[in-house]
Amino acid sequence: MAGSEVSPAKVILLAVQLSAKANIAGLETLISQNKKTLHTEIVLRILLSHLPESLESAKYVPLLQRLISDELLEDTEFSVATFELDQLTDTEAKRKARKLHLLPLTSPYDSEDEPSDPFIRFLVLRALRIDENTGLITQLPELLHPFLHLSSYLRTWTISTILPLLRLNYEYHPETPILLTLPKFEDLNNKIGVDLLLSQTGKRESSQGITIARDLRGLVGPWTYGDTRWKRRKPMVDSKTASQTVIPLDEARPSYEKYRPWEEVFKWMVDQANISWRTAVDAIEYWDGPGDVDLGEYGDGSIWLDEDEQQYLERRYARAALASAYSISAESEESLIGIYNILSRVIALMDRDRIPEWQSSLHLLSPVTDIDHTILSRKNAAHLRNALLNEENPLTCPKENAIRFLHALVISALLCTKSGLITTVREVGELALLQEAREQRFLFTRLMLHVGNGPKGDDKYWVRKRNEILWLRSWGAEEISEEGTDTPTGKGIFGKLSKDYIEAEILKLLLGNTRYDLAQSIYETSPEKPLSRPIVVDTVLSAAMNAYDNATNANKTRGGIKKCQDIMQAFPDTLNDSLKVSQLESLVTVTHLIGQYRLVFKQGEPFKPVTLRVHGDPISILGKVLEQNPKSYTKINNFVDMGRAMAKAGLTVRDIGGESTLDSQKVLPEQLLIAEKRVVSMCIDAALAEDDFETAYSYVVTRLKIVAGPSHSRTPEISRKFSGLVAEVPPKQLDDWSWRAALQAGKYRRTAQTVKPSHLGNSTSNLEIRHLEQRMECLSQALRLAPKATLQEILNVYRRCEEELETQVRQEAEQEEAWDEQGDQAIPGGFGTVGKHNNTASPMSRAAEEAPMSLFDLSRASMARAQSGFSALASLRGNPNEHQRTASGSSTGGNNTPREGTSDATRVRKRDQLKNAAVGGLASGVGWLIGAQPAPVNAASEDDDDDDDHW
Repeated sequence: MAGSEVSPAKVILLAVQLSAKANIAGLETLISQNKKTLHTEIVLRILLSHLPESLESAKYVPLLQRLISDELLEDTEFSVATFELDQLTDTEAKRKARKLHLLPLTSPYDSEDEPSDPFIRFLVLRALRIDENTGLITQLPELLHPFLHLSSYLRTWTISTILPLLRLNYEYHPETPILLTLPKFEDLNNKIGVDLLLSQTGKRESSQGITIARDLRGLVGPWTYGDTRWKRRKPMVDSKTASQTVIPLDEARPSYEKYRPWEEVFKWMVDQANISWRTAVDAIEYWDGPGDVDLGEYGDGSIWLDEDEQQYLERRYARAALASAYSISAESEESLIGIYNILSRVIALMDRDRIPEWQSSLHLLSPVTDIDHTILSRKNAAHLRNALLNEENPLTCPKENAIRFLHALVISALLCTKSGLITTVREVGELALLQEAREQRFLFTRLMLHVGNGPKGDDKYWVRKRNEILWLRSWGAEEISEEGTDTPTGKGIFGKLSKDYIEAEILKLLLGNTRYDLAQSIYETSPEKPLSRPIVVDTVLSAAMNAYDNATNANKTRGGIKKCQDIMQAFPDTLNDSLKVSQLESLVTVTHLIGQYRLVFKQGEPFKPVTLRVHGDPISILGKVLEQNPKSYTKINNFVDMGRAMAKAGLTVRDIGGESTLDSQKVLPEQLLIAEKRVVSMCIDAALAEDDFETAYSYVVTRLKIVAGPSHSRTPEISRKFSGLVAEVPPKQLDDWSWRAALQAGKYRRTAQTVKPSHLGNSTSNLEIRHLEQRMECLSQALRLAPKATLQEILNVYRRCEEELETQVRQEAEQEEAWDEQGDQAIPGGFGTVGKHNNTASPMSRAAEEAPMSLFDLSRASMARAQSGFSALASLRGNPNEHQRTASGSSTGGNNTPREGTSDATRVRKRDQLKNAAVGGLASGVGWLIGAQPAPVNAASEDDDDDDDHW
């Protein structure tokens, strides 16, 4: 059956049948034979409606090419007769043809954007049906690419819609495909579209800058290409539901709409800087901005942005790069280097003078100048965190001022980070803009701690760090003076801190790290001295004191104490004739002396030098040393030296803040005397605690007599001036230790553990009597030194001691008398008259003792009675001639008593001398208190009284 013999309806039905069976050759022949019936539009509608979407594009694209070029080919083997069309009448064929409902070639977009060529509309609709029914968008490039040259609309639509989705799912990130149809992809708004296209960008650890730039260049670039992206779809008839939702139109101007996708890209960059700074840095380093777009083989070389638009987007890209730099919050040296690279990239994009590499910038430390007040304003601190992409933000404006400021911040942050203090550009920016001294001081202190951990022996390191720290204060520029003040300030991150303060802290750092020669060369011997002499003195002393406080060993030949000495010796010319230096030297001396003894505080805490300096009563530490070191009290000279050294160090006179208020002219002599008294008293107490009464007694009668005096405890001259009419502060008691120590010695009683005397000398061999005599002598010292309110207590002790002494003397006399009687009876030819004479004398003595006596008479009577027994004992132990003289004298009775007293006076024993001294002291010192009359004393006693008479 020839083509002319087939009705048009049957031809259409046959074309539909061939199209449904994908018989491309038969369809092409049928079209060629029936061009009048199967004109181009009806063929395109049949193909759109019935050609299987799963059919590979390569099998029917040649047909489309020949169809539009009108160069159809005929297949000689094709015959219409092979198809059963005779069974249908023309009427039935027409009826079936009307029911085909072929899809129209109507564009799914606005009429303004609809291409006039039906073939272009067919290609777009065919691509949409393939994606909707099969999702095989990989077939679309082969379908569309041969016809891109026919329509700019088709090219733009292919580039902005198909190319990004195709690359995202099948080329760039096939491991995580996005299941999204073309219509839904077109309906994405700007933010969601950018987030979707860049959802996998920089996620993998192996991602490099080139792959991040590839996504921006090959996904976002094509997606924003042309005008099609910003045309909204109109209602579209679905092949199945015949319905389509209506999307509202955007009211923004089309010219501005071109920038909106790029604004979302810029926001994405800023967000990535805070989330994954490497992604943002790599994107800026390897991507040149909105003009850097990869259209692949789909581009025609034309530029769709005019020059003004391109310049605007480049400025926005530069602002986004600066905003990303401020948004990087990672604290690491690598992130700061990344910010420096961003800055270099912005300078290159803006075609400005290049800056050196960051290593060179850290070495050069070039002055930062020409930054006006529009940048260095306190209100700009808010712009470091907010509205970074805002056109009104001066910090992210790609101009010279903002670039210099960011460069100074990056160098500042790098200097801090390389010194060990990890910080961010935002933190140092706030310091520079807010200029708050408290925050700057806090960061400066932290920086100095990290700098101090550097190499100890490298002077080059310390010189470099000093230069860096000074640069951080002023950024190498000239200092400016604030309004109303004469104090110059710097522009840098430590601008509020004075230069003297920073130099002083650097000096402390050098001294703390034993760089004494370097510190001396800079701050003492240098022609241009950075600090004045008073500041250097205070700083050196502060560093020395810090070394002292941190010392753990009291030995001055090693550790912190040695460092303290070395620091003071490093500035001999500056520290000459300084009272504080001499005080510190005394402190080191006494610390070293204490370190030679064992000293542990509560809970096993060992002694540390700082304990001595901060102790409320440092001299009391010597008492702990005496307690914890047996027999140490015997080294009283060493302890006295330690006490005096404490006074010289100013530890005994301090204000509320703990600072020494010692005045060498007025206070020091008095403090030295007080320290010596306290130490001697402590040694006496320590000796008594260890039952060494002999040593304690020797300290009382030798040391206290020299260092103590009544005026220090009683202050009678001051007390007499009080009138009693007004309330007055009572006079301060200067010595409350000496009399107490003497009293404690006087109260001590011998026990089995008491250390026995090594030699007796001229004293009696009776240890009890000797001990009581020594106690009385100690009590006499206590009476001489004690304040008035305590005299009665001491007298009571003295009276009891005196009674014990008389009892011991009486017992000794009785024992001697009994021994004499036993000796006379045992010796042939003994002198009985001697015993009779003594017997008659004893009642007389007892009668005299029974008479009323004063305390002093009682003491003398006891001494006389003791002497009466000693003469007989001496006659037995002496030579015969002396015994004969004694006996003849005794036989004469009471008539020879004066001569006998004269003879005895020339042989007064040591015990009697001590007793006379004690009695004389009582008579002259406290007799007025108890109402006793002073007793006459011999010449020797008067001499002793002259030495003791101070009140």
